[in-house]
Amino acid sequence: MRDFPPASEPARAVAGPVSGSQRVIHVAIAGNLVIAVAKFGAAMLTGSSAMLAEGFHSLVDTGNELLLLHGARRSRLAADEAHPFGYGKATYFWALIVALSVFSVGGGVSVYEGIVSLQSPSVLRDPAWNYAVLAMSAVFEGLSWRVSRRELERCRRPGESLWQTARRSMDVLVFTVFIEDSAALVGITIAACGVWLSHHFDNPYFDPAASVAIGLVLIGAAALLAHKSARLLVGESLDADQIAQLRRIIAADPAVESVHHLLTMQLGPDKVLLTAAVRFERNLDLDAVEQAIARLELAIKLQYPSIQQLFLESGALKGLSKSHRQARAADTPETASAPSSLS
Repeated sequence: MRDFPPASEPARAVAGPVSGSQRVIHVAIAGNLVIAVAKFGAAMLTGSSAMLAEGFHSLVDTGNELLLLHGARRSRLAADEAHPFGYGKATYFWALIVALSVFSVGGGVSVYEGIVSLQSPSVLRDPAWNYAVLAMSAVFEGLSWRVSRRELERCRRPGESLWQTARRSMDVLVFTVFIEDSAALVGITIAACGVWLSHHFDNPYFDPAASVAIGLVLIGAAALLAHKSARLLVGESLDADQIAQLRRIIAADPAVESVHHLLTMQLGPDKVLLTAAVRFERNLDLDAVEQAIARLELAIKLQYPSIQQLFLESGALKGLSKSHRQARAADTPETASAPSSLS
């Protein structure tokens, strides 16, 4: 059986290099922190509600990315008795918290500030500061967006749009940063339009209206993030194409007669659980079945390295004693085979 640290001992992080998704977060944190300070400064100098909303937007993004980084580190903790499949889903939990933060703090504050300013709008002072800060923000946000897009491009399939790739991606860290940066670029465009319209037409209502529009964009982004995070947190399988390919890999082995009940679940951005009921040819002896299982394990993990928990249920092992099964499970702690319920 697999040995875990006692439940009383603190879980230890699994050592390893910084992943591409974490690099995306580091870049986003640095950019958003600088942008937030600049936007708040411009809002104070010009009295722009849209710039104030954008400042809150960037500040919320900075805090959210720190939460994502915390979630990424928690997800790398080693498995223990209380969490035998590891802490991979911690990433999805913190991504859901980020979605709630974007909705309430980012979107809510922006809409509220815009509505209050619409009731008593103030004339903009020296909008040149706003344009300068928005231009700088567009550069920083564009660089961060480009980094997150590059990570998505790595898993993009032929003929697939970037949005389809983002929706299919199981890396909620990259997905969150990509959506936040996309919303930020839209928000910068709205803020620039609001400032220009207010200044050009000498109408103070355009600027707070832009603040409300920015808030609505953030609320929409929060809905996308919450939907994605909730699906993964509850337990989402691999897509239909991947399931079909896994079924073909197993069925291609000459010792396999049929495959039933193939189930998968995402345990983290790069961790997948696979279970399958496999019926082997009836004329095989125990050694031949065990060799077939070893071949299947190797073939599956070569094609899908993210499948770190693999459980094959086989009717061919009905005669295997309980002590033998336990001994075999101890030799392969992350792969198990159990008696099949198939007749």
